[in-house]
Amino acid sequence: MNKGEQTRIAILEAALAQASEAGFESLTIGSLAERAGMSKSGLFAHFGSREELQVAAIGMAAGRFAEAVFVPALHHPRGLPRLRALFDNWLEWTVRSGLAHGCPMQAAAVEFDDRPGPVHDAVVGHYARLEQSIARAVELAVDEGHLRADLDIGQFVFDLIGIVFAYYHQNRLMHRDSATLRARTAFARLVDAASPAP
Repeated sequence: MNKGEQTRIAILEAALAQASEAGFESLTIGSLAERAGMSKSGLFAHFGSREELQVAAIGMAAGRFAEAVFVPALHHPRGLPRLRALFDNWLEWTVRSGLAHGCPMQAAAVEFDDRPGPVHDAVVGHYARLEQSIARAVELAVDEGHLRADLDIGQFVFDLIGIVFAYYHQNRLMHRDSATLRARTAFARLVDAASPAP
């Protein structure tokens, strides 16, 4: 990478850390320039507007998520082993990525759910790809005979995402030590209900 690309990545790293702490709405040219140790004009050279910066930071968050959750899961056999790995990685991804203040994409989903524009579209795009990727993993589990052939895949994906979001709520907001166990129990029940009859 050249110096300009390195600087851009350093800015986005700082933006992602700040978004994890205080949400994407906290990202301003001024606050991020201070955090990154740059001048406002220097930061403007890489991102012409706050909105452009937010969209780029969401793109980096989505990329980090894929690297922490989906890429390692691909090393597991296709079907249920890969789906289990995906779920486990998802619960742990903020820790693995060094985002001590939680999932920035979940924060973005709340911040921009009813605010039309490019940032909203970037968040929707991430979650649409996430749903498609999970659905594909579930389809492979069906193809392998690990899950029922008549499974409602859309409902399974809906329930799985619901478990993870409930986990974040219990873990991050309520600070309940039981959150991980409850999430794993809910996932086990979801899989059992979707498994072929013995």
